[in-house]
Amino acid sequence: MSRQLGFVLCLMLVAVPLSAADKEEDRLENSAVVMEQIINMPDNIPQDLLEKADCAIVIPSVKKVAIGIGGTYGRGTMVCRTGSKFNGPWGAPAMVTLEGGSIGFQLGGEATDLVLLVMNEKGAASILNSKVKLGADASIAAGPKGRDAEAATDAYMGAEILSYSRSRGLFAGVSLAGSTLRSDNEANERVYGHKITARDIVLGHKVAIPQTGRHLVSVLQKHAQRHESKQASTR
Repeated sequence: MSRQLGFVLCLMLVAVPLSAADKEEDRLENSAVVMEQIINMPDNIPQDLLEKADCAIVIPSVKKVAIGIGGTYGRGTMVCRTGSKFNGPWGAPAMVTLEGGSIGFQLGGEATDLVLLVMNEKGAASILNSKVKLGADASIAAGPKGRDAEAATDAYMGAEILSYSRSRGLFAGVSLAGSTLRSDNEANERVYGHKITARDIVLGHKVAIPQTGRHLVSVLQKHAQRHESKQASTR
């Protein structure tokens, strides 16, 4: 009986970290699927904006939660281009968490997928340095969609981060001002097997792209291989 009990306890101890690791694997895969589906929508993120972005943040299944008078909560993934000027291929993913009050869209009873494009180095630095309040520490605007090139240019010039939402099959720009975004260090540790911050993942170039994150990185690399604005500036 004691041996059986010991065997069960061992299984329980092993199952806990495996379960946590599975959650991060699901998060990375869900982020890849969301990004791929949104890119393939007819009225999607303008291609030139995706090509000009330094980083992309995907937060699948953001949920409305009862925190005080209401709020939102979501766990996602941040992928940035490599290189000192964010002008190289897409690099290893870092895990992030979004928290906020009643932000500028109605979740209703369904989860909403979010995509944020970080358009310059200042925006990326704000997110990687600490917990950042969107709209205060980093400027953010609802991103234009489709082929509205003029609107895309205006939004790109005026904001460090462009944000989009998809809910109930509808895709649109969305205001996230007042929400906070931070590195999910516990999730990063589970993905990479040791303690590491989002900053070290993105800027330190000390880790390889994990198997669980390759789908998301390949989606971005396929659809936005070159950073067009920075490629042009180096010619």
